[in-house]
Amino acid sequence: MRRNKVVTFLAVASVVALGLTACGSSEGETGSVKTKVFKVAFNQSKTHPQALAIEELGKELKAQTKGAYEIKLFTDELLGSQAETIELVQTGSVDMAIVAGSLLENFNPDFSVLNLPYLYDSQAHQMKVLNDKSIVGELYGSMAAKKLQVLTAYHGGVRNVYTKAGPVKVPADLKGQKIRVIGSDTNVSMMKLMGGVGTPMAQGEVYTAIQSGVLDGAENNELVFADMAHSEISPFYSYTKHLMMPDMLITNPSTLKSMSAPNRAIFDTLLAKSVTTELTLFDKAVVTAKTKAQAAGAKFSEADVEAFRTAVKPLYAEKLKTDVTKAIYAKIEAAR
Repeated sequence: MRRNKVVTFLAVASVVALGLTACGSSEGETGSVKTKVFKVAFNQSKTHPQALAIEELGKELKAQTKGAYEIKLFTDELLGSQAETIELVQTGSVDMAIVAGSLLENFNPDFSVLNLPYLYDSQAHQMKVLNDKSIVGELYGSMAAKKLQVLTAYHGGVRNVYTKAGPVKVPADLKGQKIRVIGSDTNVSMMKLMGGVGTPMAQGEVYTAIQSGVLDGAENNELVFADMAHSEISPFYSYTKHLMMPDMLITNPSTLKSMSAPNRAIFDTLLAKSVTTELTLFDKAVVTAKTKAQAAGAKFSEADVEAFRTAVKPLYAEKLKTDVTKAIYAKIEAAR
């Protein structure tokens, strides 16, 4: 752990140094315009659909703003875990980060309404809801006091359970099994209702934890399962289809304030386009990931989805307690 902290510190220090050399004269100055580089932290690989969508956004942003802005993406948890990169965004050390939506519950518990199991009918339903300001605008805006701003939401795949011991068909099959979840109360409670023991842990630590027996498995989409080589040590991937958790692109509210209105309009248009790009790329990546995982020995199987859906129903009563969460949930239902 100490080594990880040191590596993160050194990586962030280099990023700050990059920022000092990359930021020059303000946009719109006549003559040569120095490029403002937006530094974006990401915990997955450079081939992940979200990484590819951000890279494309950056290239088009640089072209359409005539070199005033571009994006540099730091992948593979180079700048730390998702929780750590949220802190870096708050301090301004990093301009933006892609993080799991459930982590924002730690700043405002009302975000739990967006991360409930079996909440969305489809990817289209999810994206329609999460990028509609009339539904989530007030919730997203609540983060300003925490020096955070949600720019957009991306599809984060459909999460399923994978274990070392064997396939999981019903909740009883998870009894006593320690399953890695993202660090939020909602996710821990969800896994308990599903029959397992939810164990929060940074993504970069999961492989070793499963390999050493600290964990019995994890829950995630096919991309993480294959790309993080979890298929090698926890090969039984069961389609519980319990969660379609969004990933959020976040920034500090002060980061984009210096952009002129025309350049901000360009950025916002490209941001919306990146959501569609990522969704298309994700579908293709799932096919590739399954093939890769199967080659590594993974075994995919179906689970009793209705049994798990029934098991997690109490979580809705637990989380939908405030007027805000109830109102957003009603709008999500109406958007089906």
